[in-house]
Amino acid sequence: MVLRLAEALGLPLRQHNALLLAAGFAPAWRAAELGTPELAQVASAVDYMLAQQEPFPAVAVDRQWSLLKANTGAMRLVEFLVGPLPPGASVNLADALVAPDVLRPFLENWAEVVRYFIRSVEADAAADGGNETGALLDRLLAYKDVQSVMQEPVPERDVGPVLPMHFRKGETRLALFTAIATLGTPQNVTAQELRIESFFPMDERTAKVLRGWASPKRRTKHRR
Repeated sequence: MVLRLAEALGLPLRQHNALLLAAGFAPAWRAAELGTPELAQVASAVDYMLAQQEPFPAVAVDRQWSLLKANTGAMRLVEFLVGPLPPGASVNLADALVAPDVLRPFLENWAEVVRYFIRSVEADAAADGGNETGALLDRLLAYKDVQSVMQEPVPERDVGPVLPMHFRKGETRLALFTAIATLGTPQNVTAQELRIESFFPMDERTAKVLRGWASPKRRTKHRR
């Protein structure tokens, strides 16, 4: 009955387990790290998708936007904007986007992007009712200027089919939009919460820059 109720309500698998525990039953759905043998085929599929996106960036994140995997294109973009990450660094892409001192200085339409992103986190928090997602939302809303951005009226203007992210550092400008993929028919909490975000160039100028970073000649020069 508990499982049928959770399914009828469209709750995530993590919340299925929470309802079962509240009713005095053991959890029905397992959760495992992406690198464990249980999720080996899923991890292999994620690696394949990230590789196919080269030379454009792609990342795999969990429901709280913690970085799980990144392709070389993503690492090149991060290194260009903020410098190389320390080995083994723990990265949360939500914090990196919203915080005042990571990506914000290079994102020309930061307010637009963050307004949309915060709404998506609010939807996640309402859907899963989990403490972790709620804590993430509270943390993001506490960053400088976020509350005022969320209260601003949405500007009336002609809009395209997607909202691009306009990065600028020095004379280099990049316009990127993203697509987010999830696994079909997940039977594991980790698998259900996994997201693969792929970044695509909005114009040929951006595509040329990203392809140029990946060229063998550029990589050799960079190593020198």
